[in-house]
Amino acid sequence: MSFIWSLIVGGILGWIASLIVGRDIPGGIFGNIIAGIIGAWLGGLIFGVWGPVIGGYAIVPALIGAIILIFIVSFIMRMMRK
Repeated sequence: MSFIWSLIVGGILGWIASLIVGRDIPGGIFGNIIAGIIGAWLGGLIFGVWGPVIGGYAIVPALIGAIILIFIVSFIMRMMRK
């Protein structure tokens, strides 16, 4: 059951991060889930674990990590189109 919660929370984090950034991540809902999970890992590495924890993710660092990840992915995608 914790795996399902991780997918749900990862998808929501990726979706909220894409709304904040104003750019969509490629892959739709699967891209949002991946961005949320990788962003949570990245945010945990950079900022540590603090704030509320839902589904095994510290929400604030995970959201910041997902935002950073979406910026990086959108920058790379923009450079590849040129």
